[in-house]
Amino acid sequence: MKNKKKILLFIFFVTTTLFILIIYKGVNNQFSFLSYDHKQTLKKYIFPYQLIDKYEKLILENNPVYREVEYKNNNKNIRILRDLELSNKKTLKYLPLMDGFYSGIHDKHTSSGYIDFYNDEFFILSSRGTLAYSKNINNSNFLKLIKNNIYDFIGIEHFSKNVWFSIKDLLIHKNKIFISYTEEIEEYCWNTSVIYGEINNENIVFKKLFSPKECIHTKNNPDKEFNAHQSGGRLLSLDDNHILLTIGDYRSRFLAQDFNSVNGKIIKININDFDYKIISMGHRNPQGLYYDKERNFILETEHGPHGGDEINLLSMEQINNNIILNYGWAIASAGEHYVLTEEKVKKYPLYKSHKKYGFIEPLKSFVPSIGISEITKIGPDNYVVGSMKDKSIYFFELDKKKKIINLERVEVFERVRDLTFYKNKLYLFLENSSSIGVIKLN
Repeated sequence: MKNKKKILLFIFFVTTTLFILIIYKGVNNQFSFLSYDHKQTLKKYIFPYQLIDKYEKLILENNPVYREVEYKNNNKNIRILRDLELSNKKTLKYLPLMDGFYSGIHDKHTSSGYIDFYNDEFFILSSRGTLAYSKNINNSNFLKLIKNNIYDFIGIEHFSKNVWFSIKDLLIHKNKIFISYTEEIEEYCWNTSVIYGEINNENIVFKKLFSPKECIHTKNNPDKEFNAHQSGGRLLSLDDNHILLTIGDYRSRFLAQDFNSVNGKIIKININDFDYKIISMGHRNPQGLYYDKERNFILETEHGPHGGDEINLLSMEQINNNIILNYGWAIASAGEHYVLTEEKVKKYPLYKSHKKYGFIEPLKSFVPSIGISEITKIGPDNYVVGSMKDKSIYFFELDKKKKIINLERVEVFERVRDLTFYKNKLYLFLENSSSIGVIKLN
């Protein structure tokens, strides 16, 4: 009798499991012999309906099919990828990337990439190491791939550990190409590094330029928080012999105010002897850099926490006098902690005034955050900065007192990961459609 009960229980268990697989795997056409109505009936009358619905949604939210069904039900029109008239009367021209750009730093969007120009040639690098160029990007049907050894430094074994582990920027300086990336310095311990190679459109052999001695462990760290998104990685050409690199705090906030750490800093690297020094500190996640040689300052952008994205100005006069500039993170910020605890507020108060506590005030704080990205100059006193979360670009001027005036938001309806200004045209890397956007400016 006992054996009979065991057999019946086993049959019930197997049958129940099979039904669950049929219902949920059927979404992927593995069990297509049941109709939609049959599946709904089984769900409603045999299984706990609300519980099933809950977990079904969790499973499908990460499925492209779910997102398509969700869009179908929202009653929105479908936008065709073609030239877009912007609110400032300029036209955004799309150059879709049909191949090679299949994954992004942000897992909900198509791709991420970085762009630059060298001798009138256009270069582009994906967040996963696809490197290509075009002699005339505006009149080209394809980008030619450049062979390289990037995967010797960061590859699938790193990308698969976390979506944020990726390539962070591309810079062409003189006849060399520089790439920043998140490096696993030790097992489960990461920081931001740089490789470089001689420009060669057929094959580029990269070598290590800079790698920090320190690293932030994914679990075993003082703040018990880790986020590789906060890695910085923006590169900038400063002069013939030096480039700048931004390094984020990886959510180990205390490092931003530690003079002995490169995290939460902007560093100047000598490309000849590989020596470096800190030029500024108190940064969270620096995302943009531009050196205005005519006006002798650097503009920097960085992500705040919950609110508080910043545009900062770095005085080259002070940098040349070996003054380390301090921008206040994680003591001062216009933003707020994502999760508030008494211990966190005591350690990182996020005062709303920077100047009051001895730090440099931002030129601009964005509350709420816009997901700020790269910044560049487009005229004598005119600049533009990209945004990801806000899916816009912001035009502004800096007056003689270096104050932001005439700030104008122009929506482009896509995350702007990178941008550059070249020969009267603004080039954008658009993440949502995996496209290069081109805006002709006066």
